[in-house]
Amino acid sequence: MDSSSNQPKESSQSPSQEGSSQQELRAIRIDKVSQLREHGVNPYPTSFDVTHHTQAIHEAGDSMIAEPVEEGQRVRIAGRVMTRRIMGKAAFFNLQDATGVLQVYIRRDDLPEGQFNEVFKKLTDIGDIVGIEGFVFRTKMGELTVHALHFEMLSKAVRTIPIAKEVEQEDGQKVVYDAFSDKELRYRQRYVDLIVNPDVREVFRKRTQMVQVMREFMNQREYLEVETPILQPVYGGASARPFVTHHNTLNMDLYLRIANELYLKRLIVGGFDGVYEFSKDFRNEGLSRFHNPEFTQVELYVAYKDYNWMMEFTEEMIEAVAIALHGSPKVQTKAGVIDFTRPWTRIPMLSAIAEAVGQDVSTMDDAALAALAKSKGVSVEADDSRATVLDELFGELIEPGLIQPTFITDYPVEMSPLAKRHPDNPALVERFEAICNGKEIANAFSELNDPLDQRERFEEQVRQRAAGNEEAMQIDEDFLRALEYGMPPTAGLGVGIDRLAMIMTDSESIRDVLFFPQMRPE
Repeated sequence: MDSSSNQPKESSQSPSQEGSSQQELRAIRIDKVSQLREHGVNPYPTSFDVTHHTQAIHEAGDSMIAEPVEEGQRVRIAGRVMTRRIMGKAAFFNLQDATGVLQVYIRRDDLPEGQFNEVFKKLTDIGDIVGIEGFVFRTKMGELTVHALHFEMLSKAVRTIPIAKEVEQEDGQKVVYDAFSDKELRYRQRYVDLIVNPDVREVFRKRTQMVQVMREFMNQREYLEVETPILQPVYGGASARPFVTHHNTLNMDLYLRIANELYLKRLIVGGFDGVYEFSKDFRNEGLSRFHNPEFTQVELYVAYKDYNWMMEFTEEMIEAVAIALHGSPKVQTKAGVIDFTRPWTRIPMLSAIAEAVGQDVSTMDDAALAALAKSKGVSVEADDSRATVLDELFGELIEPGLIQPTFITDYPVEMSPLAKRHPDNPALVERFEAICNGKEIANAFSELNDPLDQRERFEEQVRQRAAGNEEAMQIDEDFLRALEYGMPPTAGLGVGIDRLAMIMTDSESIRDVLFFPQMRPE
């Protein structure tokens, strides 16, 4: 339905872009707040008893209608006015709540004197949140509608919302004008994005459903959900630069965690057989389509298991997520159908690199490896470590082409300071990454539980830090002390919730699956 002629044109401008016309519209609406109060109407009451949501009414359909219609079941619904069409003594408008949209019919003779003409017609605008009580009927056009017998203003919006308008051209094609589609505005004003783009709400519902499926999957196996510190005196568990803060009372610097791995493994030392945590982690790195400084992952540690067991667990859990969200292990994306059906392909990392470059890189020295990378167009620095060069080769030449879920296994030991050495080749470790749609979505180890080997690996990280690697790990003496008490053989897993959500919702950017992504200041 079109807005009535007395409605001002809505705008999608940000506050910093607002011109005088938008400020004038805001001033008009603020004046309407005063007018509502003059009519004895509280524009911001404390509550409204909702009995039905729009989706439930649509699903119930004609069962909501009684004969005669005036004796139909009373419903109380609340939501935002999204369109209005006024026809003299009556009007239709669309009301949008958290579940959908429903048409409302309202007329002068059903309301207290003056409420239709003064409150609804003159002082109610698109974007206002209202409460309705009435009965359900079908219009002559067959549309399920609520006939309002009670109208109540619940929240007067003093800022206009952008309303897209669809116009059908002579050739029958439909063109949309004034859509709230600017990516930066949508990320900055997610509240507006959620109002006017209902499909965005569905993305976040699926994200929540995804997390719930994973949580239940682990709970059914009796793994314990735990919480570990976000503020850490020593950061670790990954190679990344941290955010630094200061505790005034203790007069000491603390770090926002880059991972929760070392704390969860302390709990395995303490006697738990399986622990997991959905954690907010923070890494002081650049922004990109796949990176946000604050991100979510789930980490799981299970005693007496290894990375082979964890591969099977990972593919089973993510297959279960796909089925729960899409009814099938096959997920349709812009890149094509991604099939999470078990088992997934497994490829050793050095074999993947060798196939990509046409040479065995396992025995190359650092200089030869760097020269090879440059010959393949991979940018590396003269002081880059062997681990960095291998990572760059894999990231540039192989990872983007892995669309179907694939396990890359058996990494060189210098790339994995926390993983157990491979029993058949001590130059490698028992590690895998799950790659899908061209990006890592999970990382897992057979966890290193030899405290002496772990100390040596930490010391090598310190040497790399001294050589200029800002992402190298620190030595965590308390974690080493915990390992010295004995940690059983353990498999560990980290799954990137944001990246997995991108695939499961077919979103192009990590910002599309974060309610409030990090942005530069306006």
